[in-house]
Amino acid sequence: MGRFIQHMSSSDSPKVTERKADKDHDDNNDGEGGGFFDKVKDFIQDIGEKIEDAVSFGKPTADVTGIHIPHISLEKVELIADVLITNPNPVPIPLVDIEYLIESEERKLMSGTIPDSGTIHAHGSETVKIPLLLIYDDIKSTYGDIKPGSIIPYKIRVVLHIDIPVIGRISIPLEKNGEIPVPYRPDVNVSKIKFEQFSFEEATATLHLNLDNKNDFDLGLNSMDYEVWLSNVSIASAEMKETTNIKKQEVTTMNLPISFRPKDFGSAMWDMIRGKGTGYTIKGHIDVNTPFGHMKIPICKEGGTTRLKKGDDDDDDDDQFICLMTTWAEEYPNFVNNANVILHRVLSATIQCICLESRAMFHTCSVS
Repeated sequence: MGRFIQHMSSSDSPKVTERKADKDHDDNNDGEGGGFFDKVKDFIQDIGEKIEDAVSFGKPTADVTGIHIPHISLEKVELIADVLITNPNPVPIPLVDIEYLIESEERKLMSGTIPDSGTIHAHGSETVKIPLLLIYDDIKSTYGDIKPGSIIPYKIRVVLHIDIPVIGRISIPLEKNGEIPVPYRPDVNVSKIKFEQFSFEEATATLHLNLDNKNDFDLGLNSMDYEVWLSNVSIASAEMKETTNIKKQEVTTMNLPISFRPKDFGSAMWDMIRGKGTGYTIKGHIDVNTPFGHMKIPICKEGGTTRLKKGDDDDDDDDQFICLMTTWAEEYPNFVNNANVILHRVLSATIQCICLESRAMFHTCSVS
């Protein structure tokens, strides 16, 4: 028994020793294996950090660089807002679409989506044009304090949806604060037409045009093109290059030279030289600079009435009539004499009719 135990003990001892040695060997292998994987992991992480540093993505920026007016009327105004988007990254960024919202004091003015907006080049900039349509009646009914011609604060919110290689699609929100105008075209009015020369064949004159700037900002006039009609007859069409400043909420008078042939007006010329109001129409455009950028604004006045005046006249209508009649009498005495004879006959016939009607009424009353 004791041998057996001794045998068992003796026979177990080598096994125990071998197992311990094997365990030590396994532990050594595990230690060597763990060090290798740690080194590989550190290497991959280091490479990843270097790649990330080499291809780091910055946030694109946006700015409203200008506002243009392709069309304006009394009912609505179309604006184009230029949004400059800058890509600071070393790779191009495809713009899948752009969502935008324009608001004023937390009140929505315009929103929409621009799909498939192109690609912003690496370290480059692109201008995205955002169309806006402001209808005055809608603005007045929705926001009573926003008037045409006013300047309003704005906030533009833009969300850029872009595709980045490997990473995939991401969305980048942007904001921009500032002020934008709600432009209003100036009212135009022909206050008077002063003649320098006046004959049946040709007349030269100066047209006094009032421009009423109802905007809350100045208009720096660069040029103006216009066409003028008197009594439905076109008398002038030209482009004038003149630099002047049209103050906000003020009226500026422009002097436009014109020339025409009075005989083209026919019988309407008689009303003109008698000093009666003459109907006119003027249409054109003014090219102006504003604090918000360049604008080309249409001007229009239809159904207006003005008066013709001699160049050295004051504002007295009787003197105006006498001066014009004197000018015509000097050059066309027969025309004026015949006109006076016609007027005399018309007046005489009118008086006779009145007398006959009065007698008939008196006779009727007497019989009754």
